[in-house]
Amino acid sequence: MRIIKEAFLEAAARGHPQAAAPLGRWRKAVRNAAWRNITDVRATYPNADPVRVASGNTVYVFNICGNDFRLICAIHFDRQRLFTLRFLSHAEYSKDKWKSEL
Repeated sequence: MRIIKEAFLEAAARGHPQAAAPLGRWRKAVRNAAWRNITDVRATYPNADPVRVASGNTVYVFNICGNDFRLICAIHFDRQRLFTLRFLSHAEYSKDKWKSEL
């Protein structure tokens, strides 16, 4: 799987140093993945959730650092591309404002 906007992940790691190592492990796992659907994603990340947002698209939410942060991505399984969209604290994520922005 190819990660689009990896610089976004690097910035998230700099802004939240406690998330740097978990984000690094996540990046490595995603680069080595060949996910075809949510079942494949959940084989690697059992807590990953698909969420339909205001645009009608489905995004995928990954827990980072346990439940401290959420990484929100769009996955194009057919093209093997993953787009990083948002990196939020648990509190920011819980407000659900991000759903109307995507």
